Amino acid sequence: MTNFSELNISESTLRSVKRMGFEEATPIQEGTIRFAIEGRDVLGQAQTGTGKTAAFGIPLIEKIDPKNPNIQALVIAPTRELAIQVSEELYKIGYDKRVKLLSVYGGQEIGRQIRALKNRPQIIVGTPGRIIDHINRRTLKLEDVQTLVLDEADEMLNMGFIDDINSILENVPTERQTLLFSATMPPAIRKIAETFMRDPEIVKIKAKELTVDNIDQYFVKSAEREKFDVLSRLLNVHQPELAIIFGRTKRRVDELAQALSIRGYLAEGIHGDLSQAKRISVLRQFKENKIDILVATDVAARGLDISGVTHVYNFDIPQDPESYVHRIGRTGRAGKSGLAVTFVTPREMGYLRIVEETTKKRMTPLRPPTTDEALEGQQRLAVESLEGLIANNNLGDYRTLAAEVLDNHEAIDVVAAALRSLTREPDDTPVTITEERPLPMRRERSSSNRGSGGDRGRSNRSFGGRRDNARSGDRRNSRRDGGRRDGGRREGGQGGQGRSRSPRRHED
Repeated sequence: MTNFSELNISESTLRSVKRMGFEEATPIQEGTIRFAIEGRDVLGQAQTGTGKTAAFGIPLIEKIDPKNPNIQALVIAPTRELAIQVSEELYKIGYDKRVKLLSVYGGQEIGRQIRALKNRPQIIVGTPGRIIDHINRRTLKLEDVQTLVLDEADEMLNMGFIDDINSILENVPTERQTLLFSATMPPAIRKIAETFMRDPEIVKIKAKELTVDNIDQYFVKSAEREKFDVLSRLLNVHQPELAIIFGRTKRRVDELAQALSIRGYLAEGIHGDLSQAKRISVLRQFKENKIDILVATDVAARGLDISGVTHVYNFDIPQDPESYVHRIGRTGRAGKSGLAVTFVTPREMGYLRIVEETTKKRMTPLRPPTTDEALEGQQRLAVESLEGLIANNNLGDYRTLAAEVLDNHEAIDVVAAALRSLTREPDDTPVTITEERPLPMRRERSSSNRGSGGDRGRSNRSFGGRRDNARSGDRRNSRRDGGRRDGGRREGGQGGQGRSRSPRRHED
């Protein structure tokens, strides 16, 4: 693989990339960056989990003139969750260059976005419905855009945004660089490429590069309030040598690390708010087996090259399949096997199915262990520990005392007492874990909607029917309260959680 320093990237961007933990470019990153740096249009076909955001993010940031206050780049994403994630990663890539960035999407008060637009951002990341809304209000001017990115174009097609995409493209200068990424290439996507791109370079990554065959994947269906106790029991049963637990937010990571420590586990948390020195210290402890469990956010854990991780626990299911692949990829390395367990609340099962489509592997349902099973797991660990001490044969100084003890007690009682002293019995000490709302409900996408050409005609017609409702709903609601629909999905119907989720609730 190619090191980022070999890709003709500026020193400021390289510093940001290294700070994010990236060293070697993935195939989609290497291919895209080489062409994009030269100013070529790129048509990238790659599954999620291949590093697409950095693939277009690095050349996009490279092209930004920090002294130019106009909007120079536009990134269009199908959902607000993806828009937020892309914004966060672009912010990190452009940190040393001091690039100004703004994300716009439904579910956030449009008045606030309008005020933020007056601060002259240089990059806009947004969803189709909200971008169109700003264009119609004349609050978003795109005449100076030099780089346009269409991320997960086939997803936008499936969600019925093809007309919105065409409308947005008509408002962007024809003299620009266009980077389009899609997992599949249906006719409608090819038509966009033929119409709006100039002799694009094609970078295609085969899906087999996402193989996770050596990782056993399970899911546990659990209510939010029960997840931590179930996690504790799983740790007692599995007895991982080295484990990484993923949380969705920085607060989640801090609370999980503290709660695990309270219950006797050797755990530390890592996220973007920690100082560089602290992060390095935590990672060193983890690599040296001084702590058994690393609790991390997605961004903090990306790019980590840590060998020996035996278990990955997704305490919160990730918002997109790409993050899932990155997470479980921390285990099962160098030909070794690994185990990944994902916690899912009943309302998040749709996300689980989409992850399974991406990895092309069904997760096995895992029954939460009982307290007795957790105790049995710790007892087995105590037996192994005791047998290890016996095998070391460094017991000469203790044999006389042992003989005295055996004179007064039954041998079985002595061994039982020794095992009990070595067993960490399940701890139910109360801990504080703030409940997170489930991810907003999303429509499950069947594989037929992304399948062969014979299916596409039928699926496009059905999605087309949803498109009109989604677009009119997005605009109608956004005029009223900043939007409660985006990406063709209703989010306000879950107790208002669509509004409560903001970029600050997400990693870094």
